[in-house]
Amino acid sequence: MVGGSKLCWVSMAAKPIRRGELGLIAHLRRQPQRGFAQLTLGIGDDCAILKPPANSEIVVTTDFSLEGRHFLRHTHPARAVGHRCLARGLSDLAAMGARPLAAFLSLALPEALAATRAGQRWVDEFLAGLLTLASQHGVPLAGGDTAGSPSNHVLADITLLGSTPTGRALRRSGACPNDVVYVTGALGGAAAELAQVLRRRRPAPLRDAERHPHLLPQARLAVGQALLRRGLATACIDLSDGLSTDLRHLCAESHVDAVLEAARLPQHPLLARLPHKAAWPLLLHGGEDYELLFTAPPTVRVPRRICGVAVTRIGHIVRRRRGQSEPQVLLQQADGSTAELRAGGWQHLTTDH
Repeated sequence: MVGGSKLCWVSMAAKPIRRGELGLIAHLRRQPQRGFAQLTLGIGDDCAILKPPANSEIVVTTDFSLEGRHFLRHTHPARAVGHRCLARGLSDLAAMGARPLAAFLSLALPEALAATRAGQRWVDEFLAGLLTLASQHGVPLAGGDTAGSPSNHVLADITLLGSTPTGRALRRSGACPNDVVYVTGALGGAAAELAQVLRRRRPAPLRDAERHPHLLPQARLAVGQALLRRGLATACIDLSDGLSTDLRHLCAESHVDAVLEAARLPQHPLLARLPHKAAWPLLLHGGEDYELLFTAPPTVRVPRRICGVAVTRIGHIVRRRRGQSEPQVLLQQADGSTAELRAGGWQHLTTDH
């Protein structure tokens, strides 16, 4: 285990990289990190020791980042892969209104990669991307594990611990009929940039995060914490699988239906370069935007910006019809006509992609 435990490099190849277990642990411990107020004991022992805030509950999330599924080594910069690995988990915490406490990384590397200097540089860049984002949010890397991958693919798993005031975590299950549906930021940008990335033969250069909604997604931690602190949201979810799918998840947990207003959906600037027929599916179904979708009572004034992030009203919640077992989402056009919006976002363990 790395950090709060051992970092174990399983035997890699005839000529393993020189760093080895102790060298990699030392490398990690030298990296500047923030957030140690909640970390009593971190990297170097068998377990991490955390000190959660008083009167709080612990929330836990875990997310895979799998080469060939979530990234391609020849098109995605290693820094972006590390950033995205952590951002996925941070977005889950944001949806609960949680404050991050610590991160735990498990990383499996192919023998051919781990045995070379190029592979060592890839790992260094991966960790740099992850730790830079962690530092921005005060999240210490407190533990994890390393191993040889059973395939030619890199496998990374991030576990994040956060805290929320006791009994106050935002959930998917609190939406009520007549609640208003809001979304942060803009939609479809991650899917649009992914299409660009896949057309390239080499990793794209990284600039500022606003230009890279796919490569450098930004978890809305401050917004989620503000929603919890101000008591604005009745339900919340992060948009990782696409608007059409994630809104359905929220409706399922709250036992309600929803109506979306097509004209109100905030489109990412990257969609403006595409014809309408190509942009519309990305707006509705494109995943990994990592924006927050939340509901609030119609009597509550929700600001147009929260913590500097735009907030847009995009629909409302309606009562589920009697005898209806599955949630229904309707898409309303500007002329008032409606049609069912079927879930078209990502769903693991199916062939319908």
